[in-house]
Amino acid sequence: MCRSIVTLRGAEPATEDEVRAAALQFVRKVSGFRTPSKANEASFERAVDEVAGSVQRLLDGLVTPPGARPPKMARSRVVARSRAGA
Repeated sequence: MCRSIVTLRGAEPATEDEVRAAALQFVRKVSGFRTPSKANEASFERAVDEVAGSVQRLLDGLVTPPGARPPKMARSRVVARSRAGA
């Protein structure tokens, strides 16, 4: 759905910033808002918080089978793009 969201499951645990950036990208895509109006800001932020919480619970609950190699990724760009407003 959103090609700019990267895989957060990997050798290194995802940081809170990475989870939040992915949640923000998802909510932006689903809502159609890059930046919500004041009237929609609370709902938008609540959705980002809820998605981030769900993603963190998912990542915390995933089990990697012994010998499996986690995916490689360049996650740092996700956080940098989110901070830049991309």
